[in-house]
Amino acid sequence: MNGKATTTRTRLDRGRNALGPALELVHTGRAPTRAVLTAELGVTRATAGAVAAELEALGLIRVDSNPGAAAGSQGRPSHRLAVDEKGPVALAAQVHADGFRAALVGLGGTIVATAPGCVTVSADPAQVLGAVVDAGAALLRESGRRCVGAGLAAPSAVAEPEGTALNPLHLAWPAGAPVREIFAERVRAAGIEGPAFTGNDVNLAALAEHRHGAGRGARDLLCVATGHRGVGGALVLDGRLHTGSSGLALEVGHLTVNPEGRPCHCGSRGCLDVETDPLAFLTAAGRVPGPEVSLLQQSRDLLRTSPDDPGVRVAVGELIDRLGLGLAGLVNILNPDRIILGGLHRELLDADPERLRAVVADRSLWGRSGGVPILPCTLDHNSLVGAAELAWQPVLDDPLAALGREPA
Repeated sequence: MNGKATTTRTRLDRGRNALGPALELVHTGRAPTRAVLTAELGVTRATAGAVAAELEALGLIRVDSNPGAAAGSQGRPSHRLAVDEKGPVALAAQVHADGFRAALVGLGGTIVATAPGCVTVSADPAQVLGAVVDAGAALLRESGRRCVGAGLAAPSAVAEPEGTALNPLHLAWPAGAPVREIFAERVRAAGIEGPAFTGNDVNLAALAEHRHGAGRGARDLLCVATGHRGVGGALVLDGRLHTGSSGLALEVGHLTVNPEGRPCHCGSRGCLDVETDPLAFLTAAGRVPGPEVSLLQQSRDLLRTSPDDPGVRVAVGELIDRLGLGLAGLVNILNPDRIILGGLHRELLDADPERLRAVVADRSLWGRSGGVPILPCTLDHNSLVGAAELAWQPVLDDPLAALGREPA
């Protein structure tokens, strides 16, 4: 080994523990240049260069070989950093009341390929998870990419450490179905490399939005969303999901917002779950849901095509008031510094943002003076992206160990 190579190796040895943090900075868009990476890691420029070179050798990032200074900037130009668009991917899977979807997701939360599945979900979780894994395996074969692992977004609280679907209320699955075990078995049977993980869909949506979307920079992020059926919530604290002692935290769908309201699957009445989801919206608007497309899509179509329809306006007002009541209670308890809304709730926010913010402020202990920002989620398929984040996490923690590679 020549002197230059020895020096580079010494620098990398000093920065070995920085590989994971460096990759996460690039992955989340917080280190667009080598100069920013150097500052964020608190290492020398030479060490940051060696770390970036190692990540590039692993096929995870690209380092611009012809750095250029931005217009109007001063000082020495810095090498630009980006994730490698042709690098490895994670297999992401999502199951919901209206079907399932598989996707390949690269670093940076970029969806490389996606394959929607069936529009009905079997009562047998093994059959459904086998089908979604098969769809993902087909995507992998077509792409020719290396897979680092797989993640599943489930429409249920996922109890820890067992990995069971505690209450898949909107599916016909049995309570306590061992979804993590089944998913992992199907992944192995399909010959897909890497570990397999499972999490709640809204938890994973919040994680994705915190790293790549509307939640970036928030310290205490509250996410509330209604997708195809029901309502879920999630809390990200200092960059980490708060899931409680056994994975069941933030089941916000069962907050009561209308005591005389609709019966809920949980046995109570007037829960957020049944008062602010797509079925509640269509019913309040005087529409009979059809079987052609999902309830979520029907609701979105109605909001887009008939925003001034009297029934639609009444429905928007009713759901915003009930959603605002639930959010205000959560603000009083959790004191988040940002709220993001997904699914139909995002459309409700867009339809009348001032009304929703006013309801939350009026019902909050802090009032308008301490109003928390309420923003729409910005990522398409954020639960899928979040499922991929689970699979990417071992690589972000220790790239060399996760990829089974020795230093270049």
